[in-house]
Amino acid sequence: MGRIGTTLTLAALVSGLAALPAAAQQTAGKVAFINSRIVLAAAPGYAKAESLYAGEVASYRLEVQKMQASLDSSVQAFQQSSVVLSPSARTAKQKELEAQQQRLEQRMQELQDKAVQRERDLLQPIQQRVTSVVEGLRAAGGYAMIFDVGAQNSGIVAADRSLDLTQKVIDQLKAGGGS
Repeated sequence: MGRIGTTLTLAALVSGLAALPAAAQQTAGKVAFINSRIVLAAAPGYAKAESLYAGEVASYRLEVQKMQASLDSSVQAFQQSSVVLSPSARTAKQKELEAQQQRLEQRMQELQDKAVQRERDLLQPIQQRVTSVVEGLRAAGGYAMIFDVGAQNSGIVAADRSLDLTQKVIDQLKAGGGS
């Protein structure tokens, strides 16, 4: 379902709740929201994890840049000398360059996979603490649902600020809640 369909579905849900009698609305449960991007950025340990990740990714980029520069240099040398090479030597050098290109692409994919896994490893404990705090606030506050307005394609385009639990989540994370 597209963003418009999600928005219309949410609007229908909200208007349906508004049409319910007050007693029925209480049993339907309260809703609230957080902005997970703000929460995550403020979570203890996030800045350190982000810095560590950025440093590791920078080293991956440097490795790829060196490999690319080596390949570029080899290609340039081949282009300059190709006219004097025999057809068999030229073919052999082209195959060598293709193999070097393949090694570069393979290493880039390995480093990308490594970066994705490292990001997951660094963020998972923080995300688990955030989830624990959000679930605790949901249960303690009697909320039926807590939406994440920071999620990509959340479909939420406007919300009552009094329903925003973002700062409460941050406060509990900083106080050591959800550990």
